[in-house]
Amino acid sequence: MECGKLKGLLGLSVRAGQAVFGEDGCMKALRNGQGGLLVLDESLSERVREKYLDLCRREGVPVARLPEGLLFEATGRPGKAAVLRKGNLAEQAAACAESGTAD
Repeated sequence: MECGKLKGLLGLSVRAGQAVFGEDGCMKALRNGQGGLLVLDESLSERVREKYLDLCRREGVPVARLPEGLLFEATGRPGKAAVLRKGNLAEQAAACAESGTAD
């Protein structure tokens, strides 16, 4: 899957300060209603993935699963998950990931 547009939106979100990284930060953002999109790397462990997915189902936050390493490529940040805060960038990234037109 070619993900140029999604990578660009993820990078822009980081530069705009609209991305949260780290398990604690992501969980806090989701619980506080700040989450617009949860982005998960495919290499994330099953246990942690289920924890995120359960919380997203309860909070109504969309989830995008990325191929392994794409999150790091796009953001330059180590980690397996990120939350994009509610707003235009999260909406565009969610639409891109949902439609499969990530080019």
